[in-house]
Amino acid sequence: MLVHGGPATAVVRGPAGESVVLLAGDLPDALTDESVSELMELAAAVLDADELPLFRTCLRTLRRDGMRAGRRIEIDGAVLTVYEG
Repeated sequence: MLVHGGPATAVVRGPAGESVVLLAGDLPDALTDESVSELMELAAAVLDADELPLFRTCLRTLRRDGMRAGRRIEIDGAVLTVYEG
């Protein structure tokens, strides 16, 4: 799935079945309400009913603590890692 014109380029499953969100451009300094909504809409296409609330919780943590490369968040066994490349 490709989405043009938004901050997220794709949400896919990696080789081990993990969810991967690919962002276009540089990491934002902060996640806005609009960018979180767009990410949640994209994630809903790939994540299951148990994963989606965990992803939302991870995004709330990123909003609070900042989004930077190497940032790793673990909540209830779900891990979200931010990579920049």
